[in-house]
Amino acid sequence: MDNVLVTGGAGYIGSHACKALRTAGFQPVTFDNLCTGWEDAVKFGPFEKGDLLNRERLDEVFAKYEPIAVMHFAALSQVGESMQEPGRYWLNNVGGSLNLIEASVAAGCKNFVFSSTCATYGEHDNVLLDETIEQHPINAYGSSKRAIEDMLKDFEGAYGLRHVIFRYFNVAGGDPEGEVGEFHRPETHLIPLMLDAIDGKRDALTIFGTDYDTEDGTCIRDYVHVCDLVDAHVLGLKRLLDSHDSGIYNLGTGSGFSVREVISQSRSVTNREVPYNEGPRRPGDCTKLVSGSTLAEKELGWSPKRSTMDLMIADAWKWHQNGNYTK
Repeated sequence: MDNVLVTGGAGYIGSHACKALRTAGFQPVTFDNLCTGWEDAVKFGPFEKGDLLNRERLDEVFAKYEPIAVMHFAALSQVGESMQEPGRYWLNNVGGSLNLIEASVAAGCKNFVFSSTCATYGEHDNVLLDETIEQHPINAYGSSKRAIEDMLKDFEGAYGLRHVIFRYFNVAGGDPEGEVGEFHRPETHLIPLMLDAIDGKRDALTIFGTDYDTEDGTCIRDYVHVCDLVDAHVLGLKRLLDSHDSGIYNLGTGSGFSVREVISQSRSVTNREVPYNEGPRRPGDCTKLVSGSTLAEKELGWSPKRSTMDLMIADAWKWHQNGNYTK
């Protein structure tokens, strides 16, 4: 069984990717410092605790497992925090990724799947975003991810490091079988925050900004189910292993939901009201981010199967009621 090194494999998306890799016949090796991940989420392969800023530790893990590819999820990812503490994002996201890329090249592992973000595009109001749109990130999180994309292109030119870059839109939902799910501390994502409010685990959800230039005044996002998302990563990995060229792909559905629309959908799924307050906009938030790309479908054969809002909320609600991590 071939090994795939999964950085951030103890986190939300990384743990789902590990399950998808195992199902596809690979052995995922989780590399995580547990800063935001959970050891309880490592269920599908070996766990190696370590930090991307520690090059010596990375070299040890590459030598031990000889992975055929890297799937890189580990990153700081809170937009608001990135505006307040940009240095942390440049050090951890960019510095850590440089260490990882150099260690991968040194080990002869030249297949690299990277978790990027639609936040690299910045503010493009009323534009469906595809991979040709110019990137003008408006926060340090998006800027750090764009820098890593550029880094991968440079390392391909110098060392032949082939890569697939996925620019995510908003990820939601959870494993339908309930083995892993979304659990952050502190929580910053809309749907789990909303479910916390429904369940009485917090007093109320806060809607950040009600004066956006949208029909109901709240910002709009394109949501994709986490299981659909990680299926794309496995397809991207297989593309690299089949010796295809590097590629960049948006992962979204092409449909946007406002915050108020998500709240409304949750009522029909949970049969409960959502207590909420209205607050000011957060720095770095865009008005609308929606994918207009079909490139992943054309080149990878990917199509989202669970990315309806009802299913995403239902899967998240199931995990919310039955699962959490403690370590």
